[in-house]
Amino acid sequence: MPATLHEHALFAGHPVLGGVHRVGTTVEPHAHDFVEIAIVGSGTGTHQTSRGERPLGYGDVIVLRPGAWHGFRDCADLTVANCCISAQALRGELAPLLDFPMFRPLVWTDPVAAGAHGVAVASVERAAATESILAIGAMERDLRRPGPTTPGRVLGHLVTVLGILADGRAASTAARDSGPRSPAVAPPHPAVAATVARLESDPGEQWRLDQLARAVNLDEAYLGRLFRQHVGLTPLGFLARVRAERAAVLLTHTSLPAARVGAAVGWADPTYFARRFRALVGLSPTEYRRRSGSTGAPPGAHPSAS
Repeated sequence: MPATLHEHALFAGHPVLGGVHRVGTTVEPHAHDFVEIAIVGSGTGTHQTSRGERPLGYGDVIVLRPGAWHGFRDCADLTVANCCISAQALRGELAPLLDFPMFRPLVWTDPVAAGAHGVAVASVERAAATESILAIGAMERDLRRPGPTTPGRVLGHLVTVLGILADGRAASTAARDSGPRSPAVAPPHPAVAATVARLESDPGEQWRLDQLARAVNLDEAYLGRLFRQHVGLTPLGFLARVRAERAAVLLTHTSLPAARVGAAVGWADPTYFARRFRALVGLSPTEYRRRSGSTGAPPGAHPSAS
C-alpha cells in the first residue's frame, strides 16, 4: 500500500468525485480518507484488500470507508467506475444521505460490520451495473465541464448512483433467496441520530454507555438494541469505528507519533490503540503509516478515485 489518496488533493472543493477507468495493469494497494464506491464492468482482474484476494466480475460493487485500503492486480481491459464521497461532506452537507434507509447499509452499515475492516463487497445484476457506470460517466463529464460548476447536477448523479445500487442489491438478494425483497430498513430513531451526532462531534471523549443513554432518556439496553437495528453496531462499537477512521487520517496527514494519534482519538493506551486499530483497519498504526504516503496523482489517474 504505497500511497494514500487525500480528498483535499483530489476533490477540488467538490463534495463528490466520479470517473470511469479502463485498467490494463496493476494498481498498487492504497488507502484514502474518503468514501469510495467502485462498480466493476467488463474485463478481468483480482481485487486485494486486508481480507484477502478475490477475482472480479461484472456487477461487483466495492465500498470502502476512510482508512480502508485495496488494490487491483492482473487486470485485463477492466472497467472500474468510481463514485467517491468526501468524508467531511458526509459529516456536513451530505449527512442526510445516511438518514435514507436504502442508502445507509451501502455507505455505512455493511463496510463497518465486525471484521469488515471498512470494506464491503456486494454484487448487482449486469443491467444495474451498466446503468450506474453510465451515471458515473455523466457525473465525470459534469465535473470536468468548463465554466460555472453545476453542483445540483453532480449531486443528482450521486443520488442516482446510490439509488441504482441500492435497488440492484435488493433485487440480487431477493433473486438469490428466491423470495420477496426484504422490507426497507426503518429511518434512524431520533435517539440513535442524536447519539451518532454526539459521538462524531467528539470521538476523543471517554464516552460511557450509561451517559449516552441518559442523554437521550433511554435505558442502556434499549439504546444498544436501537443502535444494532439502525447502525449494525453497538454505540461503543460505532465509536471505535469513528476513532479508527479519524486515526487513519491523522496517521497519513500528520507526523504525530502513533501514540499521540491514539490519544487524540480517545485511545490513550498505545498498546490498546494498536490492537483496536489493527482489528478495525487490518494493519497496525505503524504499518499503516509506513505503507502510506502523499500522492500528487490528478483526478482520473487510476481506478481508485485518482
